[in-house]
Amino acid sequence: MAVYFLYMKTFGRANGSSAVNAAAYRAGERLRDERTGRTYDHSFRGGVLHQEIVLPSKFADSDLGWANERASLWNAAEAAETRKNARVAREFLVALPAELDDTRRRELAVAFARSLSDRYRFAIDLAVHAPRTDPRNHHAHLLATTRELGIEGFGAKTTLEVDDARRGALGLEPFYREVLGLRERWAIATNAALAAANVPVRVDHRSLEAQGIDREPRPQLPRPVWLIEQRGERSVLGERIRAEYQARVAARASRTATTTAAVVRDPAAPVERGHAAGPENLETVRRRAREAWLEMRRREIATPEPGARNRGIDDDHGR
Repeated sequence: MAVYFLYMKTFGRANGSSAVNAAAYRAGERLRDERTGRTYDHSFRGGVLHQEIVLPSKFADSDLGWANERASLWNAAEAAETRKNARVAREFLVALPAELDDTRRRELAVAFARSLSDRYRFAIDLAVHAPRTDPRNHHAHLLATTRELGIEGFGAKTTLEVDDARRGALGLEPFYREVLGLRERWAIATNAALAAANVPVRVDHRSLEAQGIDREPRPQLPRPVWLIEQRGERSVLGERIRAEYQARVAARASRTATTTAAVVRDPAAPVERGHAAGPENLETVRRRAREAWLEMRRREIATPEPGARNRGIDDDHGR
């Protein structure tokens, strides 16, 4: 089935990030950061299926040659910031449906980038990447400027970058509601693309609880953990993530069973001797889940499943 994924992250000087470096990594290019004098060469990387800079539609007939060139765009974005802890870029990472072909995935990514650019008046540097591990893991990076684009340069910070007090003064909803709206818009765009391709599956941006699905969200393994386990080595973090997930599953099942039994059992009937009236202690559930996981892991190491892969989105770390 199609997978829903939208994740936002920011790049700022407080943690040593460079918008020029981030852009070079995602596009697979060699760019020089004029502010620091450093050159970032990521031309060796593969898997970049498509790249383009998307500007607000209102500038379609304007001469913005500087903004259409990657190096000048991001050096201008860096130059526009004077604070030592300034936020210099914001990224939207989205999963593209494996059920679509390359052309439709690219069109979906470009259309979403254009809708964001028109809404927030910023420039977006779009890069569509091929899967690196899981063959279904098609995804796109939408690297956006934090300031609104103008004919001659950058202006004020976009509404995504101001606090809720300022948003309120502008008549805007709180930031968290803006994020919820973004998530919904990506789901709508993805489902429209799937429908246009006559693909019957759909995605849903809502939580499992909101969808009425009674199960624990499946855990995502960090890429370093997956690589360690692919080498046949033990990952303590991976074991802990799975054990905690199994504990949550077991606890949920215990709660469900207890609730069901309470509804079915005659309230006047006495509790049988030796049987607890409530669910198992959570620590006991966790211990049993961890023991079961460790035993399963030992069997997997002895006879590894061929082609086993992590299902998470590829995490690109270029800063």
